[in-house]
Amino acid sequence: MTAYEPPGDPGAGTDPAPDPGPTGPGRAGYDAVVLAGGAARRLGGADKPGLRVGGRPLLDRVLAACAGARRTVVVADPRPTARPVTWAREDPPGGGPLAALAAGLRHTTAEYVLVVSADLPFLAGPTVGRLLSALAAGDADGVLLTDADGRDQPLVAAYRASALRRELAALARDRAGRGARADEARLTGLPLRRLTGALRLTRVPDAVASFDCDTWDDLATARARIREHGHVLDEWISAAKDELGIDLDVDTGILLDLARDAAHGVARPAAPLTTFLVGYAAGRAGGGPEAVAETARKAAALAQRWAEEAADTGSAPSRGKPDVAPDATPDTRPDA
Repeated sequence: MTAYEPPGDPGAGTDPAPDPGPTGPGRAGYDAVVLAGGAARRLGGADKPGLRVGGRPLLDRVLAACAGARRTVVVADPRPTARPVTWAREDPPGGGPLAALAAGLRHTTAEYVLVVSADLPFLAGPTVGRLLSALAAGDADGVLLTDADGRDQPLVAAYRASALRRELAALARDRAGRGARADEARLTGLPLRRLTGALRLTRVPDAVASFDCDTWDDLATARARIREHGHVLDEWISAAKDELGIDLDVDTGILLDLARDAAHGVARPAAPLTTFLVGYAAGRAGGGPEAVAETARKAAALAQRWAEEAADTGSAPSRGKPDVAPDATPDTRPDA
């Protein structure tokens, strides 16, 4: 289990993410290798990548965090996922993290490789960007997160692919001299520290993004955290977008304000119906954040006029002023 500290947003770390720059990995692209084939012994052999946090499998949450990868390789037996991935498997299966990493690395071509486990409920895109930017900005072989206790988390890290291939090959050659079979079999059973100990690494503290679910208590902690007041709406919206296949970033504050205005100025059931109508109208208008914002603005203005009219019900019109809305204009149609 990785220690967990409640403060901070998921994946926020301790400093803002640096700009990757015009030629950094955020622009040039990176590949991702997700290790998802462990035995989950501390979970009694449960299907750990399929366990749900916030209604989404842990694996899908990790895949969402690395959605910017040019290619994502998942080392495990194939299963349904929220987005397409490349599947790989170490030979023999269950050979441990180094064998799995070597199997996944064979399918990558980018200079930078994000390497993560499939049990990170709070890993998010900004953390991935921070790791890649730090890697591009320095000369280290890799940049990894450390947890709340300062321990290295080599499966939440970005590496130079050339450095990984170099050291994995060296370890395999060493095992070959001792009679091991070829390929990943030579790396079977080796601990990760045999690899990381040979690399020049930079460390980034992040107690939240490095939190992993090794036990049932860890899973319960993760499920409780996303229901905290400061996280529940963002978590729900992310889950709903994944479930509905929507890749759209909109200003949710606008929609929440609209729902509030419709509920208070019209009637409570008007809130969900109005936001539904806004989404439908935005879709007919071509979709996109701008369409949502414009349709929400129109609906909010209508709700405001409705509320003002309700507040004036029963009062006499002011002397000398026509009983029309302030923004009304004369009807100039020929048949008016």
